[in-house]
Amino acid sequence: MFWKNFFKNSQLFTSSISNSQNNNKKILIIRQCIEYKGKPVQLVFSMDKSVNIREYHQLCESVGWECPSIQKIYTAIQNSFLILSLFYKKQETIQLIGFARVTSDQVFNAVIWDIVIHPNFQGQGLGKILIYHILDQLRSKNIVNIGLFADASVVSFYSNLGFIKDPNGIKGMFWFPVD
Repeated sequence: MFWKNFFKNSQLFTSSISNSQNNNKKILIIRQCIEYKGKPVQLVFSMDKSVNIREYHQLCESVGWECPSIQKIYTAIQNSFLILSLFYKKQETIQLIGFARVTSDQVFNAVIWDIVIHPNFQGQGLGKILIYHILDQLRSKNIVNIGLFADASVVSFYSNLGFIKDPNGIKGMFWFPVD
C-alpha cells in the first residue's frame, strides 16, 4: 500500500503502521515517527470531519493566518470532500499540529485547501505526507484534475511535489465583490 512504500524509503519515519476504526472514525496511526525535543513521538492521522474548530483556529493562528469565524470554519469543513488532520500524541493528550482539506465534484476535479503544519513541526516532511496522502485518496477515486492555491513563498514546495504552475498556459480567474 501507499504508506508502506512511502515509509520504506523515508529516513524520517519507521514502518510501524496500523489502521484502526474508532467509533466509525477513519484513523491512521503511525508509531515512532519523528523526534520532538529529542524524544520519539507518536503521530495520529485522521480523516474524520469532527475536527475541534477551536484547535484548528489556534493552528491557523500559529502560522500567522487570519481565520474566519468559527461557524464559517465549521461549515467549510463539513462541506469538504476530504479532511486530513495530523495530531501529536503525548501520553494521553493529543494536539492538532497539521491539517488539510479538499473540495471536489467527486468525479473530475478537486482543489486542496488550508494545508498547515504547526511551526514547531515544520521541516520534517509532514506537509509532504499530507499532500501525498491526499493525492493517493483522490487518485484512488479516479479524480485527476487536482489543483491548489499557494502563497508565493510556498510555490517551490508544491513544485517539488509535482504541482505545475499554470499547466498548458491555463490561467485562473477570480471574481471578488467590489464594495
